[in-house]
Amino acid sequence: MPRRRTLSDEQLLAMVLALIHAEGPDAATFAAVAKASGLSGSTLVQRFATKAAMLRAALLYAWDRLDAETARLAETVPKTPEGAITLLVGLSQDYGDNAAAYGEGLLVLREDFRDPVLRARGAAWGTALTAAIARCFGSAKTPETIAGLMLAQWQGSLIWWGFAADGPVAAYVETELKRFLTAVKP
Repeated sequence: MPRRRTLSDEQLLAMVLALIHAEGPDAATFAAVAKASGLSGSTLVQRFATKAAMLRAALLYAWDRLDAETARLAETVPKTPEGAITLLVGLSQDYGDNAAAYGEGLLVLREDFRDPVLRARGAAWGTALTAAIARCFGSAKTPETIAGLMLAQWQGSLIWWGFAADGPVAAYVETELKRFLTAVKP
């Protein structure tokens, strides 16, 4: 008879993800996760088989959380250009206000690019986010094009904030997206 799990999969994946965010993807070893979780290395091997599988599971868990947050925000914002800004500023909140920490977080993105399953999840999220932003520009001539351009501006503003690190990331993103809307006048 199997033993009862002391940590749910969700709790364990949250711990792995916290370790990844704190120390980088390479730090998520069975030994480090065992120490953080209180589980034995052999228990982790039984659950995940390999370090790569554990990393993938944790990052898929992160994608699940991002998908849920994106859907939640998309449902609550007004379907206006200003609502699109609110949605993207809301998604920027988790980046924090420390440019060095944001840069370390890009190592997670590297893992998403390396793994075809994670890359597909990122592409699916991008499609859903583009559709949510396009709904905010429903009366525009080409709402999907504006949404794609706005998402590119959003990601670019995050990078430029990382270099300038002038104030909170959310305020920087909001200012840059407002400048974008003024320039494109949808």
